[in-house]
Amino acid sequence: MPSSELQYGIHPGLRFASLLDGRGACRDVGWQEIKAWRPENGVIWLHLERDHPEAQRWLREESGIDPVIVDALLAEEARPRVEDYDDALLIVLRGVNRHDRENPEDLVPVRLWIDRSRVISLRDKDHYMMALREIREALIKGRGPIGPGELFARIADRIMHHVEPVVAELEDQVDQLEENIEQIDTTIVRDRLAEYRSHAIQLRRYLAPQREALYRLQLEDATWLTKRDKVRLREVTDRTLRFLEDLDAIRDRTMILHEDLTAMVSERISHTAARLTAITAMALPPTLIAGFYGMNLDGIPFHGEPWAWLVVCVATLAIFPLEFWLLRRLKWL
Repeated sequence: MPSSELQYGIHPGLRFASLLDGRGACRDVGWQEIKAWRPENGVIWLHLERDHPEAQRWLREESGIDPVIVDALLAEEARPRVEDYDDALLIVLRGVNRHDRENPEDLVPVRLWIDRSRVISLRDKDHYMMALREIREALIKGRGPIGPGELFARIADRIMHHVEPVVAELEDQVDQLEENIEQIDTTIVRDRLAEYRSHAIQLRRYLAPQREALYRLQLEDATWLTKRDKVRLREVTDRTLRFLEDLDAIRDRTMILHEDLTAMVSERISHTAARLTAITAMALPPTLIAGFYGMNLDGIPFHGEPWAWLVVCVATLAIFPLEFWLLRRLKWL
């Protein structure tokens, strides 16, 4: 009978292990039952902590997996890929780490080794993927996968399901910035554009090879991958392709917005320079008059007349509206 509640990490290095009953349900097992397990007992799903010594020891000494494959499963860096070994597959996918809400675009790896009777998944201790929990909840309720192919297809589907909100949120942020680009400080806009473009590039860096890996799975001849499983994987591949197209659009939009921002700044500088030039032009005639009458030479008109100062002031002030009208007519202001 399935357990009524989810339990994790009871055994060192083992997040959980579930023995599928072939009808959509499962029962949890521990290390002792894992060591006694045989393929005829049914399909078993083990979820391990990659960086735990006990999990590493079991993989190397008791799992029966080729040491080369074990090294690949335990490697620090893991790029999305698919490798076939006889009737088994080594698969690496990337999904959203719910423990790192500050950087959802930093997708973390889940490594899988799958054959006709065993599914082994690994993730780091500080990583948490909601996708795997949802599948296990379905198993506990008796509505889970019945075989390794369906289990993997569901894992891939749920992983990409949780990537969708990250891409959608990034798209909404770009939309909001585009609508308010004229009201936000230029420096803030420039920083946000760089940040959003960086996030889109980082997501694409993982999703592009992931799409290739998922596409390759549709061509694999593993006996445990049914036609229905491949159809589901095809839908997941199409969804991944749509995410890539959205990320490309986000990247292009941020570049266009950056160009628009540069054009806006240049236009503002141009307008400011034009106004400063107009102000300088308006101040030039009074400056010329002041300089002319400031010369200490004999023969300056109206020199010594008591009313000359008033006339010069009135004439200087009268020039300003005339200059303003002329500059407006020339569209300098």
